[in-house]
Amino acid sequence: MITVRFPDEPTERRALGFLTGRFSFTSIKTGETLIPEAALAALAVEGIVYTVEGPVSYGQAVPTLRSAPPAEVQ
Repeated sequence: MITVRFPDEPTERRALGFLTGRFSFTSIKTGETLIPEAALAALAVEGIVYTVEGPVSYGQAVPTLRSAPPAEVQ
């Protein structure tokens, strides 16, 4: 997975619309989007402008699996 950033909101919406159903991706509140490497070429062919931020960090790649703490046993 690669972290990319789009220059503006309309471009991001267009990119996410293109990616939907073709590639898995995760859009983060900070404006970054995590996409597979194969999606980079597909976005370029579509003429969608993006900036590569780099590979995904471990913390971004692994979803948080924590749940509420168990009830205290007495």
